[in-house]
Amino acid sequence: MDFARLIKDYTSAPLTRHLLLEILREYKRPNDKISELIKNGELVSLRRGLYVLGPKTDLPMPESFLIANHLRGPSYVSLETALSYWGFIPERTYEISSITVKPSKKYNTPIGRFGYQQLPTPYYSFGIRSVELTLNQLVLMASPEKAICDKIVLTPNVNLRSIKQTRLFLLDDLRMDENLLRKLNLEIITTWLEEAPKKNSLKMLIATLKEI
Repeated sequence: MDFARLIKDYTSAPLTRHLLLEILREYKRPNDKISELIKNGELVSLRRGLYVLGPKTDLPMPESFLIANHLRGPSYVSLETALSYWGFIPERTYEISSITVKPSKKYNTPIGRFGYQQLPTPYYSFGIRSVELTLNQLVLMASPEKAICDKIVLTPNVNLRSIKQTRLFLLDDLRMDENLLRKLNLEIITTWLEEAPKKNSLKMLIATLKEI
C-alpha cells in the first residue's frame, strides 16, 4: 500500500499519532508501520506523537510557523520571528520563537529549532492574529504591536525609563524600521497595559513611538 497516496490529503498540517493510526488501520501492526516509515525517511518525528512527512514522500511539508503552533500549544509565533515576518527587523531568524501559556521549552528537531517562552493570561491572548500563509494553512502570530511588546517584556534586564533609552533599544539594538514603527497602533497597546508585565516599560514604548 502506497503511504504517500494514503497521506496526500493531510499535508497541510503536522500529523498526530492518532491520525496516523487511523490512516494505517488496515495494517496488522500500525505502530510498527509508523516506526518503519520514520526509518525509511517517509515520516519525521518532531516529538512524541507528532510528525511531518519526510523527503522520501515528495509531498509538501507544512509551513514552519504552523508546525510551531502545533508543536507546543496553545502558542503563537512572536518575538524576532514575527518581527522579521512583518518586516520590522532585517535579520532572518533561525529559531522559530513562540509564546505559550505553558512552561518555557525548546525543541531541536530534524527540521529546525523551536523556542517557546511563557507569558501569563490574559496578557497572553492580546494581539494574536490569524495569518493565512498558504491555502489551508492559518497560523497564529503576534501582531507587530504585540511582538514588540513581547520582546520588551521577555528581554532580561530591559526596563525602559526614558525616550532616549527606548529609541536606542528599538533602533540600535533591534535595528527596527523607523517608518514601520510610525504606523503602529498605539491605542491598542494602551488597552493591554492594565494586564501587562513591565507596564512602565510599555508606557515608555508608547511615549517614544509618539515622538518617532
